[in-house]
Amino acid sequence: MEPTLRARLRAGDPDAFGVLFDQYTHAVYNLGFRLTGNWSAAEEVVSVTFLEAWRLRNRIGPGDEPLRPWLLGIAVNVSRNLTRASRRHQAALSRLAPPSPVPDFAEELAGRLDDQARLREAGKALDALRHGEREVIALCIWSELNYAAAASALGVPVGTVRSRLSRARRKLRKLVPAAGNLQAAADRYWMTAENAARPDPEGTDERR
Repeated sequence: MEPTLRARLRAGDPDAFGVLFDQYTHAVYNLGFRLTGNWSAAEEVVSVTFLEAWRLRNRIGPGDEPLRPWLLGIAVNVSRNLTRASRRHQAALSRLAPPSPVPDFAEELAGRLDDQARLREAGKALDALRHGEREVIALCIWSELNYAAAASALGVPVGTVRSRLSRARRKLRKLVPAAGNLQAAADRYWMTAENAARPDPEGTDERR
């Protein structure tokens, strides 16, 4: 019988790891982008996540379940660590004297800067949520994991996922008018920004 992908990964088969990367790189990038709100940070999430997956390959259990929840769970932890590091870095920069003004020499970046402004606007309400609440939104709504898979990815009970998601939705309704439209508007923006930042030559989307 041919070994499963899980068995090949546990055995350290580099070809199996290449299959894992090909199957899930876009899903990891999308999740990293949504949790960090930053294109370059999402690229780093991809790199570090797959390095961690290789390091932790001995922890892959037997069975034939999809590896996506396990991999996205690693991506959530990587995103948390990058966000903390970014906040420490920004705090350190805020204590420095402001740089001297420079001439405006990059009109071609106007569109990119406008995208960043829209991203900040789209993320204002989401920033008011706790990390755990944002993570269940990213996993259950945007990455389309069911409650059990999201619970496995986060290492928490299914009931915790349900309660966090319920709290997050209630908070969003209070934070903004027409709360039902916020999620759809934010989701449309995330997809637009992702497509601009990382086009998929295959025309596929790992979230489906």
